[in-house]
Amino acid sequence: MAAITAVFARAGAEGAQTHRFAHGMTVATNALLEASQEGALERIGHAHAPARTALVATEGFTDLVELGRQARPSLYRLCEAGPRPLVPPQLRFGGAERMGPEGVLRALDERATEELLERLADAEPEAVAVVLLHSYAHPEHERRLGELISARLPGVHLSLSHELVGTFREYERASTTEVDAALSPLLGSYLDALGELAHARGLPGVQVMQSSGGLTEAAHASRHAALTVLSGPAGGVGGALLAGEAAGVGDLLCFDMGGTSCDVCLIEDGRVAETAQRSLAGRALALPALDIHTVGAGGGSIAWRDAGGALRVGPQSAGAAPGPACYGRGGTRASVTDANLVLGRLLDDAPLAGGVRLDRGAAELAVSTLAQELGLDLLACAEGIVRVAETEMRRALAVMTVERGIDPRRFALMPFGGAGPLHAVSLAEQLGMTRVLCPRACGVLSALGLAAAAPRRDASSTVLLSGASFTRARLADALHGLLARVIEELGEPAERIGARYELRYRGQSFELAVDEDLQPGDVFGESFVAVNHTPAADSHTLCDPERLREAFATAHEQRYGYREENGEVELVNLRVSASGARPSLALSVTAETPEPEHTLVAFGGEWLTTRLWRGELPSGLRVRGPALCAMPESTLLVAPGWSGLVDERGTLVLERSGS
Repeated sequence: MAAITAVFARAGAEGAQTHRFAHGMTVATNALLEASQEGALERIGHAHAPARTALVATEGFTDLVELGRQARPSLYRLCEAGPRPLVPPQLRFGGAERMGPEGVLRALDERATEELLERLADAEPEAVAVVLLHSYAHPEHERRLGELISARLPGVHLSLSHELVGTFREYERASTTEVDAALSPLLGSYLDALGELAHARGLPGVQVMQSSGGLTEAAHASRHAALTVLSGPAGGVGGALLAGEAAGVGDLLCFDMGGTSCDVCLIEDGRVAETAQRSLAGRALALPALDIHTVGAGGGSIAWRDAGGALRVGPQSAGAAPGPACYGRGGTRASVTDANLVLGRLLDDAPLAGGVRLDRGAAELAVSTLAQELGLDLLACAEGIVRVAETEMRRALAVMTVERGIDPRRFALMPFGGAGPLHAVSLAEQLGMTRVLCPRACGVLSALGLAAAAPRRDASSTVLLSGASFTRARLADALHGLLARVIEELGEPAERIGARYELRYRGQSFELAVDEDLQPGDVFGESFVAVNHTPAADSHTLCDPERLREAFATAHEQRYGYREENGEVELVNLRVSASGARPSLALSVTAETPEPEHTLVAFGGEWLTTRLWRGELPSGLRVRGPALCAMPESTLLVAPGWSGLVDERGTLVLERSGS
């Protein structure tokens, strides 16, 4: 709200002039990360912590989450355990029922359920997660149990697995539902408070960024907090897509470096990959999410000496309070930001957002203290801190490219976040990349991505079609049923429809995805608009099993180097998404050409006289390294041997000499 107040003051505007209020945050993310720390579960139920949650599962299966996949978190640390479940054993309850893949094996015992409800009420949970076997296909028992729990505990949040996760694999479904139940009360109270403040300022209803990169209403996000665990980073990916599109570049390797973490994603041919199977803080999540890899390397990451005498950076962070030592808020330990200030790569005569002024003396004191422990001089220690942090970020960039068989050299590197542009050129050199794109708004690119995001709804279903059952008609029925659901929930005309088919050779344990962008008319025929988004039962335009089999075989050959010519292909899961209209944003820059100043910046142990540009970079400005661009929300460091031009939308396109 302080940021909104500042924006209104600068623009001379007020809340009533605002068309949309989109919000990305890390409330759910941070609560989940903190719950994985030692001793954190003892704080369950306290403010800013996950809610006191109960789990109701089929009798005999209440320990699903704790058993997991029985995979060790560390191959060589035999005593290391994964994170403890959010629900302790005393809050796990068995439901007297049993569903099989084909339907009811044991009907829900209403008398035993009454006893369960009594014990559940005595436990006084703040949230309840209900995960019954095979409810993804047969939700009747889970739905009935949910009705009974809501009637008995009307003020308690309830998460039903079939509403959240429409696919099989009971551990992942149970883990996701447990996380959803535990985080939803916390997120709900946060969004309620924000909504009240926004309403008082005349702002429209809050829309929340989901992990999938699409927006949803605050009420829906409050009911299902698990949808928002990557809410913050997802906004940055949307901003990177928009900036890349404006610059005419479709292949981008992006990294978002903030205060605590560095988030990496890959944009290939104007698209970012999605995944429905990921983990966060060691907890499985089976929900649509952008494919983002995160490491603990940010501007506030703390540098330290390990037991062997080596310099380490992170994952501990100084956070926002007290922050790096140079913030003057009580921090005393050296961080990446302190090292950059010591090296002259940040300016101490220009305040940051919020009026924070950097204290060079405090930064030098913190870095020198660590330098004495390591037996280094001040400059060598500061450069070492930066180099170690960049090594961690380079490793994350390699995870998304080299380790997947993708050559990063054919991509342009796009940094964003407050700290990203300081390290972009160095990381590009280490990866052999020759081009860096630095958008005008790179320091607040996540906010730009929120402004450009479209509403989105997702649905999924396990279909298990193979052999004679894998037909055009069966596929069309499944596809149309899911699409009708997401379009109804979207509540507005769908501008984009996506389908993901997860296939495998029969007998395999895991699937490969085949993605497809669909036009509404392609799927539903001419009746799409005429009958108010109700699908035509006899339109099967794109539901071609043979085409899917061939696409899967091609993907399998690309991933594993072979295809089974006579192998039977099975369609396991079907996922669809529907997105509404994306706002049209006009990106432009009107800054006047400033006169460059000069400053000293350390490169490779030497202090070099460096051109210094302050403020927004005007279109047509040519920048040649060594240079330092102190932009309004971030600082870009241009190393010797790099130069570039600012385009008409304010993006600085840097290239390495001789490339």
